[in-house]
Amino acid sequence: METGANNSAKAQLKDYIQLTKPSLTIMVVFSSVICYLLAPKVVQYDGLMIVLLFIGGFLVAGSANAINQTVEKETDRMMKRTSTRPVASGRLSETQGWAFAVITGVAGVAILSYFFNFLSGALAAFSLFLYAFVYTPLKKVNAIAVLVGAIPGALPCLIGWAAGNDSVMGFESNVNAWGGWLLFLIQFLWQFPHFWAIAWIAHKDYSGAGFRLLPAEKGPTKFTAIQTVMYAVLLIPVCVLPYFIGMTEYQSTKGLVCLVIVMLANFFLIAQCVRLYKEMNAKAARRVMFSSYIYLPIVLLALLASKN
Repeated sequence: METGANNSAKAQLKDYIQLTKPSLTIMVVFSSVICYLLAPKVVQYDGLMIVLLFIGGFLVAGSANAINQTVEKETDRMMKRTSTRPVASGRLSETQGWAFAVITGVAGVAILSYFFNFLSGALAAFSLFLYAFVYTPLKKVNAIAVLVGAIPGALPCLIGWAAGNDSVMGFESNVNAWGGWLLFLIQFLWQFPHFWAIAWIAHKDYSGAGFRLLPAEKGPTKFTAIQTVMYAVLLIPVCVLPYFIGMTEYQSTKGLVCLVIVMLANFFLIAQCVRLYKEMNAKAARRVMFSSYIYLPIVLLALLASKN
């Protein structure tokens, strides 16, 4: 009897973890931690503070994902890839989903506010609200939801910067004034080729559930493909700017090597987007998706490696 109860408890714990979408959440929190380390005021790495930032960010992002799954339980049941999610499948009730989301959200915001500063906690709370209560319902209304969703998707960069720098609009130097916003912009622009590639692959599922996520109403078209190319190209000047405002070393071998790495990553992503435009199939979209997964950590780690 005790073994059965233990198995049941383990299964429920697994379901609660699944509510957070851990793989996605870890990627989001990773960008927040790197941006925290890039902040000018963070001159020595404190392991405890990094762990606290990771936990706080994970709880906030996990809360947003839990709300998303709870609100979208009906549409999740309609799609093969999401039908086994905890709330959609009935393994967790809607009440359990909401309770988990509230507890994790409040705890995450509290950790960021207490151990870092009120600004990082406020930005996290705003990101949670925007993702859960604006982007989530908007997905069934208009494809502009992707633009709206890209804001909370990029805010982890600004949250990390605020946690390390105590400001996102300082005036001591160009880095303090613009560094966090440049990192925000990199992740903001990156999301368009990344998400549209996913929406391309899962178009039948998404459209069947009533989601409107591609820029063209007819589904995967040349217009969608050229949009991925456009946003990938826009990443080039944005990724170069950190070197010119003094966030990272510029006139040094280390800075030059990192700049070359960032440019190669950009050209590789553009090449995959161009390939999607030429081939117009799910295989090419999958290449864009996986390329984008690789792109972001390479760029952020390269910037960190050459931090001034």
